Amino acid sequence: MFIGIYNTLIRTLYPLVIRSYIQKRIEIGKEDTKRFNERLGKPTKERPEGKLIWFHGASVGESISMLPLINRLLENSPDTYVMVTTGTTTSADLMGKRLPERAFHQYIPIDNPAFTKRFVKHWQPDLVLWFESDFWPAMLSTIKKKNIPLILVNGRISNKSFKRWQQFDFICKELLACFTFCLGQSEEDAYRLRVLGAKDTTCLGNLKFAGLPIPVDETKKKEITKQIGNRRLFCISSTHDNEEYQLGKRLPNLLKDHPDLLVIVAPRHPQRGNDIKTQLQDLGLNVSLRSAEEKITPQTQVYIADTIGELGIWYGISPIVFIGGSLIPHGGQNFMEPSRLRDAVIVGPYMHNFTEAMQRAQKANAIIQSNDAEEVINNVSQLLDNNDLLEAKRSLAYNWATSEAKVLDGIVEKVKGYINQ
Repeated sequence: MFIGIYNTLIRTLYPLVIRSYIQKRIEIGKEDTKRFNERLGKPTKERPEGKLIWFHGASVGESISMLPLINRLLENSPDTYVMVTTGTTTSADLMGKRLPERAFHQYIPIDNPAFTKRFVKHWQPDLVLWFESDFWPAMLSTIKKKNIPLILVNGRISNKSFKRWQQFDFICKELLACFTFCLGQSEEDAYRLRVLGAKDTTCLGNLKFAGLPIPVDETKKKEITKQIGNRRLFCISSTHDNEEYQLGKRLPNLLKDHPDLLVIVAPRHPQRGNDIKTQLQDLGLNVSLRSAEEKITPQTQVYIADTIGELGIWYGISPIVFIGGSLIPHGGQNFMEPSRLRDAVIVGPYMHNFTEAMQRAQKANAIIQSNDAEEVINNVSQLLDNNDLLEAKRSLAYNWATSEAKVLDGIVEKVKGYINQ
């Protein structure tokens, strides 16, 4: 009943309200104007012949977590193609660079029944793997009506979402009924999905543990290491607003004790690069900006890597990495990626987006958690002063991250039966 009411309302409201909202998104650059027809369910490609598996994720993190599964399924099924849909321009750009042969990207249509039906009718996927935590009623109901197997992969229900959904359990049950089965990111997530009405759910592990190594442009890496020379490195990655300032206030003391240190800042949202530069310069730091093609000189203390798709370079050359989103109540960003590249990884107190992963990493002594920005900098200083400790932490992080990759085998086994139907 809820889905029917929703679809009727969306059809009515789209020309009155939603269209103007979308127009504002276009004006501020949050929509890809060259490919906007895809958001209306109008394809820009022909459907490939053969089986088509459709992967959907909301943004960059979910898109990256798909890649190991995409690669494995394509390896196992040579007559199969993969379509990946996302909703953000950043994730579209990243997928364009990282998707393998026989895989391609499209934007997810706006959740209007007219658009979703047009989209599904054209692509006719044989299997849908849904990685997003948001359940779009028009799209999910369209898939269900076509009797297409729909699997929730790496499903996550936060404490806040669980409490909210319990207040509207009749809606959640109707949405979850669209899924053939659900794979929870953790045992707790699988339990919550069952409580909320998922008819078939289990946990095989967190697919983010099985991530592929981040790609590295070796030419760019060679250029940047030539500029750096023999200086020691510390990378501050995936930061959000205010985190650069919190750490920046404490960098002068760290640089005083370690004058050869170069700090690389790779913000979560690269468009903030200029603002970060101004902020850090006001703190008395000598800053260079990558997007402005400013070089690293012997005087450069902080290098702002405000680019997309280059984290592999910074993680590959920096033995110590701080992961942002963790000094503010955001919940943290992916700390497994630098761990797989054998970096000593430091996080702040707010890592609730990765509760289970943190517990497992802490048990393996593979992560350094700090209470605040001052403690982060103190931990960095300790690692720089003690090379044996640094090497031990790097090894522990790498050993833990690689041992967790076995989750991929279980998920492949679970979904492959639907590919061969």
